[in-house]
Formats: sequence, C-alpha cells, structure tokens
Amino acid sequence: MALLIAAPCSSSGKTLLCLLLAAAARSRGIGLQTFKVGPDYLDPQLLASASGRPCRNLDLLLCGAPWVRQSFHWWSNQVPLSLVEGVMGLFDGRGPSSEGSSAAIALELNLPVLLMVEASRQAGSLAALVRGFRDHEPKLNIAGVVLNGVSTSRHQQLLQEAMGSIAMPVLGVIPRDESLELPSRHLGLVPPAEQEAWPQRLSQLGQKASQWLQLEKLLALMANPNQNTPQAQTQTQSQTKNPAQNPISWSLGTVLSKQKAHQQTTHQKSEQRPCVVIARDKAFHFCYPELPEWLEALGCQVQWWAPLEDQALPEDCAALVLPGGYPELQAKELSQCKRSLGAINQHCRLGLPLYAECGGLLLLGQELLDADGEAHPMAGVLPFRAQRGALSLGYRGATPLRAGLVLRPGEQLQGHEFHRWQLQVAPAQKAAEQAWRLEGWGVLARVEGWTNAALHASWLHLHWGGCPSIPLRLRDAAVAANAKRQTTQN
Repeated sequence: MALLIAAPCSSSGKTLLCLLLAAAARSRGIGLQTFKVGPDYLDPQLLASASGRPCRNLDLLLCGAPWVRQSFHWWSNQVPLSLVEGVMGLFDGRGPSSEGSSAAIALELNLPVLLMVEASRQAGSLAALVRGFRDHEPKLNIAGVVLNGVSTSRHQQLLQEAMGSIAMPVLGVIPRDESLELPSRHLGLVPPAEQEAWPQRLSQLGQKASQWLQLEKLLALMANPNQNTPQAQTQTQSQTKNPAQNPISWSLGTVLSKQKAHQQTTHQKSEQRPCVVIARDKAFHFCYPELPEWLEALGCQVQWWAPLEDQALPEDCAALVLPGGYPELQAKELSQCKRSLGAINQHCRLGLPLYAECGGLLLLGQELLDADGEAHPMAGVLPFRAQRGALSLGYRGATPLRAGLVLRPGEQLQGHEFHRWQLQVAPAQKAAEQAWRLEGWGVLARVEGWTNAALHASWLHLHWGGCPSIPLRLRDAAVAANAKRQTTQN
C-alpha cells in the first residue's frame, strides 16, 4: 500500500531518506505519490520537487480520519508507489499523547513503518532503542530500519549485529557526510527553489540510493497492490474518471447533502466564475495544494499573484488569498513594492473578500520589523506593528466569536499555529472585529485574529479538508463581489 518513514526524533534524516527514495523512483521512471504527516509546508515542497507530483498532507487533527483515508486512497491509487514521511518522533502527537502522530497514521491506514535511526555515537545501545520503539505499540508493523550517520565499516558491522540480536532487518546504511545535510532556517528546511543546484543534488541522491539502500526491498514495500494487475489498473482508471472518488468532490458531497444545496452550487458554478487571486512568491508559499483545488472545484478561476514583483492585482479579482510564508525575510523588498501594497489596501477599501493566514497576516499590518529590528511599512490595512517574539507552535482549537467572511458562531475548528512573531496592536482595534478564541495544549487561551464581512486574518493555518465550509463561504463571497462589480459596470 505505502511505506511510512518515521524516526525516534526530529533531525534523524527522515526527509533525506524520502528524497533518496523519491529520486530513485523518478530516475527509474516509476510514478510515486508522496505524503507528509502533519501540518508541514516545507518538507512537502522538497518531496513534490523530487517526485514530480504535489505532496499531500495527512493530518488526523486538522482534517479528521475520513478525509485522511479518502485523500490517501485516492492519491495513492494514481501511481504505482506511495511514500509517507512522518513527523517528529514516531509517537509524537498533540501534547504528550500520540494523537495525530506518525504512529496514529500508520495504524489508521495500516501502513508498514521504516524507522530512520540516527546511529552515530552508538553501537549495542541501538538495539535497546529500536526494540523499545518496536514493542511500544505491538499493533505497529516495523518493517525494518535504515541507519544514518554511520562512520566506518567497523561501526556498520557493530550496528548490524546489534540489529540482528533483536531480529530487526537493516534496509539501508547512510554514511556520515556533512554534504548530505539539508539547509534549514527558523521554520524548517529551505525550499527547493532557494537551494543552489537542486536538480543536480536530486540526481546525485538518485544514484546514491542504490548504493546505500536495499532499494528493491524498499520499492516493494512502497508498491500499491492495486497497480499490480490489469483488472486493478482498470479499476483505478475508472476511479480517476469518477469525480465522486476525489477527496474534494467527496467532501463537497458530504457537506452539500441536501438536493437544494447541490442545485444552488451547480447554478453558481456554471454561470459565475469569480476570479480568486492567491499570492505566491518567495515570501508567500505556505499553501496546501488542496487550497486552489477547492476553489477550482467550486467554480472559481484561480490566478497566482507575486507581491514581490510589485504587481497590481488583476482587474477582475473578486477575492484575495494571502497564505503564509516568509515575509519577515523579505520585509525590506516588500516595503518597496508600493504597487502591490497599494493594491491590497485598495482591495480592502472596496470591501472585497480577503483571506489571510500567518505570513499573509503580517503583510496587512502597519509595520513589520525584520531580524535586525528595522521597521518596514506594509499594506496598512490592520492596526498593528509586528516584531520577532517567542515561538508559538502547536494545534489550536478555534471557537469563532462572531460571524465573518468565513466564520460562524457556534462552530469548532482545528488549526495549527507556527510562528515567532508578536503583534503590538493599536488601541484602534475594535473588540467587535476579533475573530475567535484559541485554545491548545500547554498554552493559555486567548482571543486572536480579525474578521468582518469581507476579511479573515489570523495566525492560524487551516486545512480546508477539515473545514469545507471555509472555501464554500469564500467562494460565495467572491460570487457576490463579482456580481456587484458587474452590476456597477453595467
């Protein structure tokens, strides 16, 4: 079905191992679908670049088990191989529990687990570590280990004998080599577009995979059994043509269960195709592939927009989405993009819909302080000044305080927060604009975000697979804005 790559802890080399396998599969011309456990935006960019297909996130906490199952089975059935990269340590989930962990995904989807173990400075002790992970949850299928950071042939022999003593297969040995380290910064790995000679590095990894890994055994573990017979291939092709099997179509069918709602959606989709613009450049690229897919499935025209290129918004822009990213690293450049910033401000003055998450929120403030403490003017839509602060990280339960662009009172949503910035909010902020109350493990509950009939801006990242009402409401707002513009023009 697929192979899940896990580890005892972060920084063990999970992404490196996944890249080795993805590069090897691509060099052989074998289609591979990659997945990432959790709310990550950066590792999926690397995996997508290596495989040539968008990487899909599997997050039980953000999306729920039904969406995870539907998404996994749909996308894994498109190609012969599937690979899932875990998150943090194998059993690390929400708080001290394993809820939402890599282990939880493996159990939910019945996947074998390959443990990537950082083995430097260890010998026989590794047996105790691996045995503990294997026996901690007897229902898990630990298919083997790959040993990372092996320094010499003697070290390798010691480790292999230690694994033999607990009957644990060794399916790969990766040498200690600083050149293998993937560059990172404060929120994670550097995306492929910013790494020098990335295509050449992928090619080298594809060559090294056959030297360091028992590739045939690993490819067999990654194989989708539905791809092995002509009958299964025909079934897969039939599923591809059936939109009801697609996770977004499936989710829409669940939400729009009443026939009247179905008819309303079809009418809007066929007669009005509002333009929804999504920011995407070096500063804004924390975007799940499902985000534009949701909008397109709902009948919107999606256009991409690069604020760093100092572009005006398209004339027919009915709604704007500002995803997360690294605006703090481009603060000076962004402040000089007067056309882009002015376009955002004008969009909001016209009362057109705007949806912003995390980095997108930072763009809407009065000023953004860079790493050196220098202040740079932003779009000036919201009354705050942003500066570097303490790390905010973790899942958050969100309770909307009032109706807004995409929120309704009484709902309960799950999101994820990951940033190192704090807002100095001017007294001008009205309590009536506060979006929701956030709560999470180990943090104090607080009120956060901005919302009104045309705006949603928050630190919180959402995955629309877990809250399909969000894209539906954004689409409806874009349709209304588009209709109003056409009426005005006529």
